[in-house]
Amino acid sequence: MSVIKTEHLTYTYNGGSPFEKVAVDDVNLEIEQGELVGIIGHTGSGKSTLIQHFNGLVKPTAGKVYIDGRDIWENPKDIRRIRFQVGLVFQYPEYQLFEETVYKDIAYGPTNIGLSKEEIDERVREAAMFVGLRESTLEKSPFELSGGQKRRVAIAGVIAMRPEVLILDEPTAGLDPKGRDKILGQIKQYHEAQKNTVLIVSHSMEDVAKYCQKALVMNQSKVFLYDTIENVFSHTEELSAMGLAVPQVTRIFHALGARGVEVNPDIFTVEAGREELLKLLAAHHVRKGGAARA
Repeated sequence: MSVIKTEHLTYTYNGGSPFEKVAVDDVNLEIEQGELVGIIGHTGSGKSTLIQHFNGLVKPTAGKVYIDGRDIWENPKDIRRIRFQVGLVFQYPEYQLFEETVYKDIAYGPTNIGLSKEEIDERVREAAMFVGLRESTLEKSPFELSGGQKRRVAIAGVIAMRPEVLILDEPTAGLDPKGRDKILGQIKQYHEAQKNTVLIVSHSMEDVAKYCQKALVMNQSKVFLYDTIENVFSHTEELSAMGLAVPQVTRIFHALGARGVEVNPDIFTVEAGREELLKLLAAHHVRKGGAARA
């Protein structure tokens, strides 16, 4: 069953003015429950505007958005409930931290929905665990933490709401490679544990290939592709033409194939590339050994 569905979804900024711009253009999409999806596209392709429709931050100019089969704008008074159901973590969310302690920042959302003190405490500690924050960190000021730790606190604040859908807009922006891998690894562990739907907007093809099950490609305000990682990144030429580079390891294997090396060109992660090269070396040794015996 699809947890997110759009029908002819369109959004226009500054409609009727000389600055009119169509940011999302006639998008028809279904995202199934439990999927981990990477959303990619060049700057201005419509990625951020699209995801803001999923929790009602933006109201469509035309078309409909459904969450669990329900039109989210059927009754505008219910839109607050949708925002608890679909959690959205903005780019650089650490700039939204404001409480005295990490604990209070994570607890802010659950407190606002009227949960008991015991339930809030359980959710705060569970969310902190999911993002890799030590218990001793909870009583610190968020402003004493590193950039990566602040990012995890902000993500934990949304996770503590226990949303059915978690959406993260460029969750690793500005982090070093170690910090990026740590956060994405924790998001994947959270997804595996909770079995809910997670959408990650990213500029990194490598990250999407490594951590996601599917990729949604936006181009010129439309959905260009929505499919498995393998099927999306097999469209190397089309992605390159729109300014999106497939993972570097994929380009390497395509180059090897072009030079006559018998390898599988559909390699999208470093781990898969390592396995392919090991198989290639093993086959080479077998052929070399056979030739020597002859």
